[in-house]
Amino acid sequence: MLPNITEIKVGIADYKTARSPEQIITLGLGSCVGVTLYDPASKIGGLVHIMLPDSSQFQNRSNPAKFADLGIPLLLEEILKLGAKRFSLQAKMAGGAQMFNFADKSASTLNIGRRNVEMAKDILGKLGIKLIAEDTGGNYGRTMILDTATGNVSIRSIGSPLRLL
Repeated sequence: MLPNITEIKVGIADYKTARSPEQIITLGLGSCVGVTLYDPASKIGGLVHIMLPDSSQFQNRSNPAKFADLGIPLLLEEILKLGAKRFSLQAKMAGGAQMFNFADKSASTLNIGRRNVEMAKDILGKLGIKLIAEDTGGNYGRTMILDTATGNVSIRSIGSPLRLL
């Protein structure tokens, strides 16, 4: 992190918004998915750390950021309130790993990571927001950092060089 730049931390099942020159960071994206929305003109962005794909499977929906189907629209609403323009929004996504191996291949329904990625893409499509980059899948965790000054998203994972989305 550069001096004089605020770093805003996003927890699991959480979201944050910011404007340039702040950075938004989330740690521990295993099967969870991080989705950023960014408006390059206003330099306003946000990041949501999604745990589960679909809120309809649960009675307790008190934390919408936990779910892809509720968290992405919530993040969209919040960055629009800050002044971002919907027509210029860009989305980037990371995470969605399969952190555990299952002997039974029919246990693919247990692959929460893949289901999170699929639902996030579906929701972005329904909202008309273009997904311009992703770093998803695999079997390793990630840290995701959105730089609101540039729109760059950095991905860190153990044993790999820093990647830019």
